[in-house]
Amino acid sequence: MAEGNPTSTKMTFIAVLVVVIIILTFANPIAVIPAGHVGVKDFFGRVSKNTLPPGMGIVIPFTKVVKMTVQTQEIMEQADTPSREGLIINLEVSLLYRLDPEKAADIYKKVGKSYAQVVVEPQLRSAIREITASYDAKSLYSSERNKIAQEIQNMFVHLTKGRGIITDQVLLRKIGLPTTVANAIQEKLKREQEAEQMKFVLQKEQQEAERKRIEAQGVADFQRIVAQGISPQLLEWKGIEATEKLAASQNTKIVVIGNPKSGLPIILSGEK
Repeated sequence: MAEGNPTSTKMTFIAVLVVVIIILTFANPIAVIPAGHVGVKDFFGRVSKNTLPPGMGIVIPFTKVVKMTVQTQEIMEQADTPSREGLIINLEVSLLYRLDPEKAADIYKKVGKSYAQVVVEPQLRSAIREITASYDAKSLYSSERNKIAQEIQNMFVHLTKGRGIITDQVLLRKIGLPTTVANAIQEKLKREQEAEQMKFVLQKEQQEAERKRIEAQGVADFQRIVAQGISPQLLEWKGIEATEKLAASQNTKIVVIGNPKSGLPIILSGEK
């Protein structure tokens, strides 16, 4: 059996190696998905429903793998929107959102990688205008501010329902009004706070007055009960008991018999 030509074997090995390199370079059978992303498989326009999780994966050669982030993202939107009374308010709103991994392939197929500009931003603007138009400017400076942000979030969730967007939070970061309007609102809020404080002070004074009235009534009731229980006979009897005790003491004393008012003796001390 004749031995093969070494040159021919070497050329065959080089050709196979070149083919492998070409396949690895252009066919991309190995896909590496970074953390916080999923890989959408696009094989000549046919998008697979099954996405690749983070890590290394094997795909059919010549399959395009599109990496889409599922991490939390922030969009800051500045909008000039009218309030209920017709004032133009400049709002700076932040939206924290993320892509639903299970719907990444569907979003890529229907919207594309620019879903933030196509879906998220327009719907956020619409939600801002829809909610702020039902509130007056003063509400944005009061405790209803958090309520308005929550309603904007609820409206955004409703508008993007089924679009693969998960909403984490909506924040009202900045509110801009004309200087004269802002000063008028702040002055009005200040007056309202002073009025509420005065109501509290008056209520406290009324409670204190009621406490003193109850206390005085209790003292009066006590005195009335004590007065009803003291009679002239009782006082005379207590005087006799005191006289007996004083007369029985060892101290030097002078006893004068005959008190025209009570009939009790007058006892004078004999000590100097």
